[in-house]
Amino acid sequence: MPPSQPVTVALVDDYDIVLKGLAHMFDHYRDRVLVAEIDANTGLSDATDIVLYDSFAQPESDLSELTALVRNPRAGRVVVYTWNFQPALIADALERGVSGYLSKTLPARDLVAALESVHAGEIVVSDPPKRAGSAPGLDWPGRREGITDRESEILALITQGKSNAEVAALTYLSPNTVKSYIRSVYGKIGAESRTQAVLWGVNHGFTPDHHRIDSWLGGP
Repeated sequence: MPPSQPVTVALVDDYDIVLKGLAHMFDHYRDRVLVAEIDANTGLSDATDIVLYDSFAQPESDLSELTALVRNPRAGRVVVYTWNFQPALIADALERGVSGYLSKTLPARDLVAALESVHAGEIVVSDPPKRAGSAPGLDWPGRREGITDRESEILALITQGKSNAEVAALTYLSPNTVKSYIRSVYGKIGAESRTQAVLWGVNHGFTPDHHRIDSWLGGP
């Protein structure tokens, strides 16, 4: 049964377009979910029920940031929102106190229900998704140019200066899979080299807009 008051949710990711797409998923559920913060340039001093950590181009395999979120007194509970469902990654996140590990393939109604369950005190882990597209309504850099969600994440990490090995480690993809995504992106953007791809990424919104996690690291 939904709570009598909407669950307040703060969104954490470094890309505005990603956060805005995620925020719009809750448009038809405003009586159940209230997005408490979306602009990292605006301080958030009030406590929030859930911090939803979107893993797009974030250092998900470096769990120190998740630990910092869990320890922050302003964050009631922390939920990871992701494509990556490797058992070790889930186990490490839960060990650090994360209360939810939710798939980006969940439709809005199921995402809202999962957040309400987390708010009620449950630990919620989505079933590992079969490879499928992201939930309707999500957005990412390059989507209008025909770049897929995972291709976009790879290009964003490359634009940040990550090597193929670093990208593979951060996304828990094999090096060959990373190379395959890179080749596909090159074809879509007309790049013939990594330098050209990075320049295209810089000019098309693939550099982080902010580093939102900074606002959470120091506590209240």
